[in-house]
Amino acid sequence: MSNEYQKALGRKIAQHRKRRGLSQREFAGLVDRSEAWVSQVERGVRRIDRMSVLEAVADVLEVPLSELAAESPIVASTAEEAPGSSRLRLVLSRAHALSAILGNGDDSPDVDDLRQRAEQSWSLTHAARYMDLTELLEVLVPDLEAAARSVPNGERVPLFRLLNSTYQACSSALTKLGEYEAAWIAADRAITAAERADDPLLMAAGEFRLCLTFQGAGYYEQVEATAGTSCEALSRLAEQGDYEALSLVGALTLQRAVAAARRNEATAAYRHIAQARSVAERLGGDRNDYNTEFGPTNVALHEVGVAVELGDAGVALRAADGVDASGLSSERQGRFLIDVARAHLQRRSADAAISALERAERITPEQVRSHPLVRQALGDLLTVQDPPGPALQGLARRTGAL
Repeated sequence: MSNEYQKALGRKIAQHRKRRGLSQREFAGLVDRSEAWVSQVERGVRRIDRMSVLEAVADVLEVPLSELAAESPIVASTAEEAPGSSRLRLVLSRAHALSAILGNGDDSPDVDDLRQRAEQSWSLTHAARYMDLTELLEVLVPDLEAAARSVPNGERVPLFRLLNSTYQACSSALTKLGEYEAAWIAADRAITAAERADDPLLMAAGEFRLCLTFQGAGYYEQVEATAGTSCEALSRLAEQGDYEALSLVGALTLQRAVAAARRNEATAAYRHIAQARSVAERLGGDRNDYNTEFGPTNVALHEVGVAVELGDAGVALRAADGVDASGLSSERQGRFLIDVARAHLQRRSADAAISALERAERITPEQVRSHPLVRQALGDLLTVQDPPGPALQGLARRTGAL
């Protein structure tokens, strides 16, 4: 949505709300949103990017949907495709497994080399270096598919474990790049590889990646269904004190919190945050089981993100003040700063929001220049800071928002 469309829609909603004699608080309750959300929409600093939400607004205001839709063309982002995303899709599109099955299988795989490259795929993912990751996966995925089928059945488990980890890295990167359908395919292949390795915890890790994919695509009920049933399945191991199972339960619970926040279910969202914090306390510190980075710090980061999704900018910024994310990956540090920027934006603190995005860009430039939330935030910032200053112009140009 362009800046002028966004402002015009906000003015029109405010006009019809007042015509109906509704306060922002009353209107918020009728559309199942927060009062802060209504205020931000009416001021033109928050967009309505789902038709179902626009329909609910039109219904409460008792105006034809077409009247509001004229001010709100909900369309896909026109930003340029993120570098590497099409190549990553092609990694998944090629028939590597079929080629491996029909190959002669004479070569004996170097498992240590494959393991090192699989570990490197996660180092690149955590650093948000997506172009380097793409170049690695273009070779590693076919090598692993071939290796897993070139050895006797009794020797395949370690290779399927590596294949699971590699597909998880691929899914994670594709989700960050906004390629949700391809990320879904990669997560599904990770789960299949874990099943062939007969490893239920690896399967749960794959379900966690699937939740991230559903999250990005806006399938919040599917996040809850996948995460909820996975947590239930892991509950016995978690109760027995299995740290890896606890980490996975904690990471999945955080996904439930985010999904609830995006459905505007504040009570459920904060309840899940509290549950995840309890799990983190049992672990006693930050861990990185199955590349989830779960622990007390990641719970704190998600508390900030959940508050932002609910429009509780003050809660988000107060929580952010107590967070030291320096021990987490570059990707998580950058993502945290994106949420901090969004919180500042909700308070119309454009300079603070731009500063947070600049810090995020210094840590993970590829993530900031390709993340859908950054593009949305920059579009909103261009509405708030009009005309845009040099710093905002520079960010907007580097991300394709200008």
